[in-house]
Amino acid sequence: MPDQTSLKYGEQPGLRFACVLDGRGGCYDLGWDQLGSWRSEQGVLWVHLERDDEHAQRWVREQSGIDPIVAEALLAEDTRPRIDDYDDSLLAVLRGVNRGDEDRKLDLVPIHLWVDANRLISLRDRDHFLMALRHIREALVAGKGPKNAGELFSSIAEKIVAYLEPTIAELEDDADELDGSLLQRDSHQCRHALSEMRRQSIHLRRYLAPQREALFRLQVEDATWLSKRDKIRMREVTDKLLRYLENLDSIRDRATILHEDLAAQIAEQQARATNRLTLVTAILLPPSLIAGLLGSNVEGIPFHDHPWAFYAVLAAVVLMFPIEIWVLRRLKWL
Repeated sequence: MPDQTSLKYGEQPGLRFACVLDGRGGCYDLGWDQLGSWRSEQGVLWVHLERDDEHAQRWVREQSGIDPIVAEALLAEDTRPRIDDYDDSLLAVLRGVNRGDEDRKLDLVPIHLWVDANRLISLRDRDHFLMALRHIREALVAGKGPKNAGELFSSIAEKIVAYLEPTIAELEDDADELDGSLLQRDSHQCRHALSEMRRQSIHLRRYLAPQREALFRLQVEDATWLSKRDKIRMREVTDKLLRYLENLDSIRDRATILHEDLAAQIAEQQARATNRLTLVTAILLPPSLIAGLLGSNVEGIPFHDHPWAFYAVLAAVVLMFPIEIWVLRRLKWL
């Protein structure tokens, strides 16, 4: 068995880790220089690489033994979820939520996978991170991880989907909070929160819908390394993903309804403000007319040479206000 000394990241450019499953739930590590001497009799090999690193790309193209066309597909920029079969092997592109960084909780991280009966190669970009893979790796180090390629692949798919649950639950909690406080919160904050909620739900669904279709294919795949138990696990993963998609549809619909309610509330507030301005204008219109007539610079203005004339006009205007209010109420405008 090779030396099990831990290999620190940075000592192996482009290689996050490489390990051989011992078939009992554990593993031992390999480095770049040891990958060439690996043989299938030693156990299932899991190689986790940085897709955008030149060392990793060179190894996939020149030393992995993968068909050049498949290698280019594995290294491609396309991150739309998919699963393609090649004889007894699978090329998979999946997406999972990065839960390791709270500021990027909805960052859907792509992971590219090549898996056959004896080997699984996974690739992700250097600046991306998946806690799901770390947990599987830690389980292997603890001797409680997958024992073969089928278990390893189904564990990766299962963990990736499982990490969606808290994210979708947070979106549902946000929708509940907005639903209960829509009338009390500032309209600008509500609009921003609703727009963000709709954007996040649409963004998640954009990738999760094709991912469900891709995982659904695994239930009918003839790959020899996928056992009946692995296919049952994949069916549960697919059903769970379908439930998440239904929850996302519900969140999107609730956000749309709340947005319509908020728009109606804002329209009602604007209508009330317009009515108040209209009433003020209606009340001030007669006094404005009188002031305009009496302020005309022409001969014949009544009582213009009497000192009490201003106070008489002022009293008439003040007396006019309650009369106007009474008339507006009789007309049911107030």
